[in-house]
Amino acid sequence: MSFVERVFSGVQPTGNLHLGNYLGAIVNFVKMQETHNCIYCVVDMHAITMGMDVWGGPAELARTTREVTAAFIASGIDPKKHIVFNQSQVSGHAELAWIFNCVARMGWLNRMTQFKEKAGKDRENASVGLYDYPVLMAADILLYRATHVPVGEDQKQHLELSRDIAQKFNNDFGDSIRSHGAHDGMLFPLPEPLIMGAATRVMSLRDGTKKMSKSDASDYSRINLTDDADTIAQKIRKAKTDPEPLPSEEKGLEPRPEADNLVGIFAALSGRSKADVLRDFGGGQFSSFKNALVELCVTKLSPIAGEMKRLVADPGHIDAILIDGSDRARAIADETMKLSKDVVGFIRRR
Repeated sequence: MSFVERVFSGVQPTGNLHLGNYLGAIVNFVKMQETHNCIYCVVDMHAITMGMDVWGGPAELARTTREVTAAFIASGIDPKKHIVFNQSQVSGHAELAWIFNCVARMGWLNRMTQFKEKAGKDRENASVGLYDYPVLMAADILLYRATHVPVGEDQKQHLELSRDIAQKFNNDFGDSIRSHGAHDGMLFPLPEPLIMGAATRVMSLRDGTKKMSKSDASDYSRINLTDDADTIAQKIRKAKTDPEPLPSEEKGLEPRPEADNLVGIFAALSGRSKADVLRDFGGGQFSSFKNALVELCVTKLSPIAGEMKRLVADPGHIDAILIDGSDRARAIADETMKLSKDVVGFIRRR
C-alpha cells in the first residue's frame, strides 16, 4: 500500500502560549505548509489527562482551544489550504486508540519517561489517561496515516512507540490487511520524525537554565503571544543578565545561560545565526542589545498579538474554522477506521 506523504502536528490547548511555543513549534508549522501536506490538530483530548486544576475546567478548555487556533492562524497557517481542527471533533482518535490499546504492550508504556515525570511520586493517583497518553498520540498520527511528524526532544520516545504500534499492527494483522487489498501487508506507515533544522530552545527570562514555561509563577519569566508592546519591552529590559559585555564569539556564551538565551531569541526572530548576532553586538553592553531585542520582538510579535486578539473576539469564526477542519479531517479518518475495523474483524454498517 502506498501512502500519501502527510504531516501531522498537534498542540495542547494549555493556555498562555509564549515565545517558546512560537519559536519552538509554530514557526516551523508555518514553514511546513509551504512544502508539505499538513494537518494541524489542537489536541484537547490530551489536555484533560491531568487534573482539572491543571487544564482549568470546561470553560477554560474551550477558551484555550480557540486561543491556540487563533495563534495558528495569526502566525500564518492557512486553514483553507491545510486542515486545522480540534481532536475531540473526530471520534476516530478515540476509536483507533482503543484498538491500539489492544496492540501496545504494558512493557512499552512502562518505559515512557514522560509519564514518570508528569505523575511524579504519586503515580497511583495519576489518571489512566495520562498513562495511556502515548497510545492516543499514536492514534492521532496513524488515524491520518501520517508519514512525518515534527517532534521535539521530549516527544521522540512517543514517536518511537507510534512506530512500534504500527509495526506490530501490520505484523499481527498482515494476512487480513493483504486480504483487504494491501499486497505489502501494511495498513499503517512507520512515521518518521520531521527535522526542521536546529530547534530553538527558549529559556526563562528569569533563569537561563530553565525552559520558558507557562507554569512559572512569574509572568516576567516569559513573553506571552498575547503581550502588548509595552509589556514585551518591560519584560525584556528586566530579563536577567550578567555584568559582563556580550562576547564576540559563540564560545563565550557557553558559561553564560542568560546571555545565550537572549542572543538565541534575537537570532531566531531575525532568522540569523548566533555568530552573526554577536558580530553586530559583541563587546557591547546589554542595555544597547536589549533595546535592539525589544524593537525586534515588538516588530515580530505585536502583529500576531493583535490578530489573535481580533480572532478570539469572534469565537463563532474560530469555531467555523474548526468545524470545517474537522469535517475534512474526518473524511480521511473515516477511511482509515473502515479499513481498520474490516482488518480487525469488526462488523460495521455498510
